[in-house]
Amino acid sequence: MARRDISGAVDFAYLEGFAAGDSGVVDEVLSLFREQAALWAPMLDSSHAGWRDAVHTVKGAARGVGAFSLGDVCERAEAGQDGLEAVRSALDLALMDIAAYTHEQMLKSLKG
Repeated sequence: MARRDISGAVDFAYLEGFAAGDSGVVDEVLSLFREQAALWAPMLDSSHAGWRDAVHTVKGAARGVGAFSLGDVCERAEAGQDGLEAVRSALDLALMDIAAYTHEQMLKSLKG
């Protein structure tokens, strides 16, 4: 994975700017997002009583890391304009972008 694999689902320039260029903060925020996504994903099912809360939480977290498309999909799901499959797909896309970005950052650190 590398920058070429990034789809644009996450605006990393936004996140880097928000973190004032502190790569440690960016890494920590993305790590927390990935950990939380693992908790939210099982709740993104209409049979789960907490799906609405999960969608709302994902919306805020997504916008915080620069995954604005995911946040918008969540907002539409809250309004009944999009289904949970769209939320899960957008979350997967954001997580793939985060994986590619993280991989690229690791490679850069190895190069010195």
